[in-house]
Amino acid sequence: MADDISQKLDILIKLQAAALTASIESSKDKILFLAKAGLRPILIAEIVGTTVNHVNVTLSKERKPTKGK
Repeated sequence: MADDISQKLDILIKLQAAALTASIESSKDKILFLAKAGLRPILIAEIVGTTVNHVNVTLSKERKPTKGK
């Protein structure tokens, strides 16, 4: 029963996230948006259609300070 509810919630989260990010063109911006919304990298990867490694690298690069600032 709990697994069934969990699966349905996962589907609803994915559908809502896909709808919210439909107008965002770049995968980087989608990843950042979904991460700020509190989603985990594995779920972000499924929504964006990429790998967890790509999501983690994108988030890591965003956290690093840029040179010259």
